[in-house]
Amino acid sequence: MFSRRHPYLFFLLASFAVFTGLALGIMAMAGWMGRAAGDFRGEAVGVIEIEGAIADARDTIAHIRRFREDEDIKAIVVRIDSPGGAVGPSQEIYREIRKTIGTKKVVASMGAVAASGGYYVACAADGIVANPGTITGSIGVIMGYTNFSRLLDKIGLVPVVIKSGPYKDTGSPTREMRNDEREILQSITSGIHEQFVTAIAEGRKMDRAQVAQSADGRIFTGEGAKALGLVDRLGNFEDALAWAGELGGVDGAVVPVYARDEKLSLLRYLMSTSLSGLISKAIHPGIYAEYRYQP
Repeated sequence: MFSRRHPYLFFLLASFAVFTGLALGIMAMAGWMGRAAGDFRGEAVGVIEIEGAIADARDTIAHIRRFREDEDIKAIVVRIDSPGGAVGPSQEIYREIRKTIGTKKVVASMGAVAASGGYYVACAADGIVANPGTITGSIGVIMGYTNFSRLLDKIGLVPVVIKSGPYKDTGSPTREMRNDEREILQSITSGIHEQFVTAIAEGRKMDRAQVAQSADGRIFTGEGAKALGLVDRLGNFEDALAWAGELGGVDGAVVPVYARDEKLSLLRYLMSTSLSGLISKAIHPGIYAEYRYQP
């Protein structure tokens, strides 16, 4: 028999069949859950959760667009529990929320942390609700890397670099940074910081000079942020949900509808974050800008 002649191959094939069956079952259940949510009829508030470091905006943007186009969704709550993340994805989510508030009301709800890029996203909404003890603010941009040049000198390793231009290896961990390189990186950081301040001023309808006073990288509690005009109300997620329902004209109890991924995206997330890291290192080793709260 095949199983006796090729026991290892038989085991692999059997394991693959079992795994495939389980995967199909999970996908079918996920599809059933999706249809159940899609079949919902009635006034509701869409809930989009942003958790952890902001590294990829694709799923969040897709959720925002889906809720924006759904006539049964009267308003949207963006629940943020994030220390921030990469500049580009934070700006993309901000842009999508700004496009949405012209059609539907959006309320940002802050969890334990909504700092740096997390706050960048929140300030795009019509209103922000934070807990009194939420850690927020950290309005700034950070670039950083570790320099190993002295360690390499001690162990006798000599790096060899062939480059097409004088700035191609800016941020290399194998040599000291030159003053002209530092000036370039500082200019980039300052420019992105100005974009951050401008986004807050536009999103919060605040005077730019007022925002700049708080945009030195310091963190605030939710209570402190409210005193500075960076947050509208103090409350929890339920308060944010109720406010969104009120702004959206929902009659009666607010029914939350949570966004879900169209497909299992863990593998895609791992691949995309790993790939983005490799690309960043290939362009300029160790150097990239982030809207990130660093405790």
